[in-house]
Amino acid sequence: MASRWRKNLNKTGDLTSFVNGFYSLLTHRQLPPTSGTFQIVGLNEPVEIITDQYGVPHIYANNEDDLYFAQGYIHAQERLWQMDLNRRLGSGRLSEIFGTVTLEVDRFCRRLGMHRAAAADVSALPEHDLLILEAYASGVNSFIEHNQHKLPVEFRLLNYRPEPWKPADTLQWGKVQGWSLCGNWETELIRARIIEKVGVERAAQLEPGYDPQHPLILPPGVAYQGINLGLLEQYQQIQTLSGFSVMGGSNNWVVDGSMTKSGAPLLCNDPHLGQAAPSIWFECHLIAGELDVTGATFPGAPGIIIGHNQHIAWGVTNAVSDVQDLYVEKFNPENPRQYEFAGQWEEAEIIREEITIKGQDMPVVEEVRVTRHGPVITHIPAVSQPQTTEGQTSELPLALRWTGLEHTTLLTAIRHLNRASNWQEFHNALRDWDTPPQNFVYADREGNIGYVMAGSIPVRAKGQALIPVPGWNGEYEWTGKIPFEKLPQTYNPDQHFLVTANHRVIDDNYPYYITNEWLNGYRAQRIQQLLTSTEKITVEDMAKIQYDQYCIPATEIVPYILQLEANTAMKRAAQEILQTWDYQLRPDSIGASIYTTFARKLERLVLDALLGEDETLIQQYLGKSLSALGTLNGYAGRNRPLLLRLLREQPESWFANSVFPKGPNTWQVALDRAFDATLEELREKLGGNILRWQYGAIHKMKYTHPLGTAKALETFFNRGPFAVGGDHDTVNVGSATVAEPENVLVVPSYRQIIDLDQLSQSRSIHAPGQSGHPGSKHYDDFIALWRTGETHPMYYHRKEIEEHAEGKLSLNPKKL
Repeated sequence: MASRWRKNLNKTGDLTSFVNGFYSLLTHRQLPPTSGTFQIVGLNEPVEIITDQYGVPHIYANNEDDLYFAQGYIHAQERLWQMDLNRRLGSGRLSEIFGTVTLEVDRFCRRLGMHRAAAADVSALPEHDLLILEAYASGVNSFIEHNQHKLPVEFRLLNYRPEPWKPADTLQWGKVQGWSLCGNWETELIRARIIEKVGVERAAQLEPGYDPQHPLILPPGVAYQGINLGLLEQYQQIQTLSGFSVMGGSNNWVVDGSMTKSGAPLLCNDPHLGQAAPSIWFECHLIAGELDVTGATFPGAPGIIIGHNQHIAWGVTNAVSDVQDLYVEKFNPENPRQYEFAGQWEEAEIIREEITIKGQDMPVVEEVRVTRHGPVITHIPAVSQPQTTEGQTSELPLALRWTGLEHTTLLTAIRHLNRASNWQEFHNALRDWDTPPQNFVYADREGNIGYVMAGSIPVRAKGQALIPVPGWNGEYEWTGKIPFEKLPQTYNPDQHFLVTANHRVIDDNYPYYITNEWLNGYRAQRIQQLLTSTEKITVEDMAKIQYDQYCIPATEIVPYILQLEANTAMKRAAQEILQTWDYQLRPDSIGASIYTTFARKLERLVLDALLGEDETLIQQYLGKSLSALGTLNGYAGRNRPLLLRLLREQPESWFANSVFPKGPNTWQVALDRAFDATLEELREKLGGNILRWQYGAIHKMKYTHPLGTAKALETFFNRGPFAVGGDHDTVNVGSATVAEPENVLVVPSYRQIIDLDQLSQSRSIHAPGQSGHPGSKHYDDFIALWRTGETHPMYYHRKEIEEHAEGKLSLNPKKL
């Protein structure tokens, strides 16, 4: 699929010859000005934008309308093509600029219908929110209008111009972001395929946090034969465009003044997302009246998502909540517009979606069926076409219910969050936060700290949504959502600190179901260890914690390697290295290479025994996402706790009942084979000198631009590859898939450390840089800082901003 993508992209406008002829022009293309005075239609009063030495704009406005107008203008100035690509992605309009190579992606996104949900949300917005979105859109469109002949180079390469920005485009992008962090639908399908292959009881053994004596409950009346693997596979190339990771992780933590040198709280956050060029984040500082808020933003949306104002600071991690269910629908064989529910036929909504394809005269029509549960996301031929005699097509009709397709109020939450001045206002702001559910940590300048899980999490009439359920009997409906007051939250805890890292936050006494798919707790455990062992914590201490690469599972797995018979010189050398290894997954570590390769080899032997050589299914279980908008799925990282539990217990039946005849028959044989395979792979990849087996040689990350997959454009748009450390279990995450262990996909996409004593001492970083223009120095100037765990100052006060100014842009109202 990826090769077909590159082949088609190279054909698009004959990019190879184009770039060879104009490469110098592209490299030296005029960049948008960051200094000067401009007359702008749409402003009420003058706005000043001071860009500091790191490319971070500080926007000074006299009123809110002009502030968000200017934020839209500056987002467009630095990231216009990224914004346009993102809205095309969510609305299923990629084929208009890329041709047939993205048709299947568009078809899926049209079926999903985030663009339809966003349009419906606009009509229900509170007046204040609508005014903000309209002001923001006006700013984006003002930049487009004033720069028709100086648009980003991607528009010229693909030979098209951007359409005006609309409020619905912003809301749609929020839903795409929510989708990237809510991957239950994919794990439901994978789990169903495992049940189909090995049965319910053996499938339960693969649930890391699930007692194998408690089998999964298989809903009656559903046969999983025919679960559409194509639904997962056919959209693989989308990760090239988005850089997302389904069920993405994150770390955040906060300590109160009793634990810090300054006597004031410190708050940290590092959300984990796929890396891409340009960055998914854009740092920005907004000042108007009493509003003075700074931090990370999403290009395409107003406001600050993560950051601080003059009173409070906050950070977020994914709450890993189960907010998506798949329903198997029964359609009427005599009338494919009808589906069964509670013994009656109901009419499905039929939506005709026309997909325009570059280079083709006629559009492709996708007829979407929407049931009471949501859109049918598996492909079903048009309702006008005959079905099979059984009334079903070759794919199970799976309808998706997801909170993100229902009315959302995220913008209201962000608006109030940015202005909150105390715990109560912060707490109330989060009542409107719905999708995706997030773990918020909080600190204020009065010394208080707190935590809130915020989001719309459904209450189900029956069971837990681990696998697709019958849609026709009415037994698995949503009956409401968990009340905000009942969601996990705490304020000024006795332990004086709070940590969230996508791990389980409630015990078995909690009365509501949130999820069974928490990520493992190793990162949270390590953060807590470091916080409680550090005397009077400083900003510098927090930066060291964010960059920590200590691997807790390695401390349990390595002793098994050291107990193996070392009957060769290479084995003895490997064991000698591991005996003195500090368990840090640094890029220069040899022990890290041996450990990570051994764990991967052993996990594969363990899974082969249960799943056979089903390559695709094993890769999915180990975390590889083949979904439309992701890189890793919700299983990612949850296999390591399972491996550790099995190593401790070493159940004889695991290999004795193996379905893989070529596999080991005992745990001892499995460990020996994994060690042999580890040394063989590392020798083949890195040579016979074990001293050259550095982790960074087999663990690299590249910042890839969507157009950088074309050979002729790779050097211009992409950056890297770079050696990086970490894995899924380290605080400084560096996650790859089993299928491509050398290709790191998910890392800390943004880091912030907020000092509530002196806000100007706060630090942040993301990569590759602020600008989306490859010719700008700010396109990739953050990479060196990010790779070494360094950050840049978050300038906050006007005096220091002016002292470190790189440019001043004055936007004045222009009368028509």
